[in-house]
Amino acid sequence: MISFADLLHVTNMLAQDAAPAAGPSAFMKTIENSIWVGIAFCAVGGLFTGILLLSRIRKKQFPGAAAEQNFLTEVGECLDRGDYDGAIAVCDTPALWHKALPQLTQFAIQARDEPMKKLRQAVVDRFERDILSGLERLNSWVGTAIKTAPQLGLLGTVLGMINAFAKIAGAAATGVDPKELSADISFALWTTAAGMAISIPLIVMQGMAANAIKKLTENIDEGSGILLDDLAAAKSKAAA
Repeated sequence: MISFADLLHVTNMLAQDAAPAAGPSAFMKTIENSIWVGIAFCAVGGLFTGILLLSRIRKKQFPGAAAEQNFLTEVGECLDRGDYDGAIAVCDTPALWHKALPQLTQFAIQARDEPMKKLRQAVVDRFERDILSGLERLNSWVGTAIKTAPQLGLLGTVLGMINAFAKIAGAAATGVDPKELSADISFALWTTAAGMAISIPLIVMQGMAANAIKKLTENIDEGSGILLDDLAAAKSKAAA
């Protein structure tokens, strides 16, 4: 006959055996949920940053070559007359507040007393520091999401397979319920698919942003060169 003390001893042993098993299971569940949170954060953060990046690049550019040429012509005419205040007024309009070229033009006119060689370098530095660096910073965050999402998906794949093999190893004698294995394998595959599904559109978006930044840089190089030549001619004309 089993005594109460023997029954209590057996209960304590079962509780000790069950406690380690429950601990890792709860821990793994927390890790799995954290992976999904991380993947969701990469998706939302990467998409938001990518859209913000493309929007800012569009604001820095003129809507077309004709609009940019009209701006260059209008400012050039003001400089040819020696009307520096008029040229600054052309740049300082609400429609051009966010455009890169008018910002640099206004800066160059205000610093026109500097030697032209120094002024040209100052315009380049101003563009890289105030405009290009901000765009590159946003672009780097998109790149971080592109790299992180597949890594989180791979981590989910590894954890899912670890769980599946652990259940196979722990139930060698009694067999394994296919439903339990399918849940772990499904988690492993879904996290991989989610990571790839996030990174692929972001790669395309980052490529679009890189091309737009390159085009912006080329337009600034060309436009600022024309304006600085006009400014140099105006200074020479005034000195004569």
